[in-house]
Amino acid sequence: MTSQPSKISGQLHSTKGNMKEGLGKTFNNHSLVQSGRQEHAAGEGEYHAARAKGYAEGTGDRVVGKTDAVLGSITGNRSQQAHGNARQDKGNTKQTLNRHL
Repeated sequence: MTSQPSKISGQLHSTKGNMKEGLGKTFNNHSLVQSGRQEHAAGEGEYHAARAKGYAEGTGDRVVGKTDAVLGSITGNRSQQAHGNARQDKGNTKQTLNRHL
């Protein structure tokens, strides 16, 4: 696994672990079953860590975006206001994509 959590890598390891576990059960190989369970669990952990990281980044974008939008509105700086609104929207999207279903 990588140093940064990745949803794709996590799903890959989770699926690979399930396959190993299934093959281990089919061929009565307890070592392969255990190895598959461990890889599946590690993959699930990586996937959820990546989602949590994405959600937290979305929260940061929303806060910074809202701040920029409000400051732009107060100062009459339409460019800053628009940039803030765009960043806030980006944060909302990140949170939606990484929200637990």
